Order: sequence, then structure tokens, then C-alpha cells
Amino acid sequence: MKTKTAGLVFLSALICLVKVPGQRQEEAAKSGYAPVTTFDPARDPVKDLQDAIAEAKRTRRRILLDVGGEWCGWCHAMDRFLELNTELKAFRDQNFVWLKINFSPENENKAFLSRYPEIPGYPHIFVLDTDGRLMHSQNTGPLEKGKSYDLDKYSAFLKRWSPKQP
Repeated sequence: MKTKTAGLVFLSALICLVKVPGQRQEEAAKSGYAPVTTFDPARDPVKDLQDAIAEAKRTRRRILLDVGGEWCGWCHAMDRFLELNTELKAFRDQNFVWLKINFSPENENKAFLSRYPEIPGYPHIFVLDTDGRLMHSQNTGPLEKGKSYDLDKYSAFLKRWSPKQP
């Protein structure tokens, strides 16, 4: 009985030490940060970016602005791709604060998007540093494969722009 109890105590301690993919989301929830996971024309992208910058600074991550809309088939394909590739999504969430910015007939967010380079197609990703400064503008077309995305290319993109690990 003592061995079984000791084993359970050890296992519980081990579980507490292991980082799980959802841990960043749990940390974000504790900080009060609520990730923007939909393209909502009613959202204020200036406020959302301010919140993302605060979260990026707190967690030492960079920011990925995902610009698109609910009308965008490739935007949904990218979301499905990331949901299916859990290790890639976990890597993204460990290294970046993901922020969706709506572009639609209801709200093109012209004033907000005018500070960034022209967008040739959707979805489009802007990589920002921890302070919200533009580092890279990424057309997602080169990351595509068939009717989805290429795991190697998407992974290389995220690794290239992830912050340096301590």
C-alpha cells in the first residue's frame, strides 16, 4: 500500500512539472488575457493589440497577427490545419501570442491595417516583436499544399520567427 501511495505522489509531482500544450492558455487565463480566436468585425484591433503586447511582454513571446475573415476559406483551412497538427499548434502557442484581425465588408479595419504593408491575399500573417513592432509580413500562399498547408514549410516559418529560447 505504501508503494502504491508513494507512486501516486511521485506521479502527481511529475505531472506538475511537465509542460502541457494548453499550459500557455491556462497561464493567459490567470493573467486575464483573453486570446482573440475569431474574426469579429465588432472588435477593436487597437485594444486587442495592446492586450496582446502586454501578454507577449509578460510571457516573452512574439505576436502573430492573423488577418482575414469568416468569409475566408483559407483562413478556416489554416485553423483546421493547426487543430490537426497539435505539436505545431503547441509550438506556436509557446512562442507567439496569436491575434486574429478582421478584414471584411462589415469592417475592413483600414486605419489599423494602414500601419502595415499592403496585404496581397488572405489570410495574411504579420510577425511582431514583443513590443508590437513589425518584423515580417507573410503571405500564406507559399505555406500552402493542396487544399491545406505544408507542415514542413509552416513549421519552418514559425521556427524562423520564434523568439530566441533561453
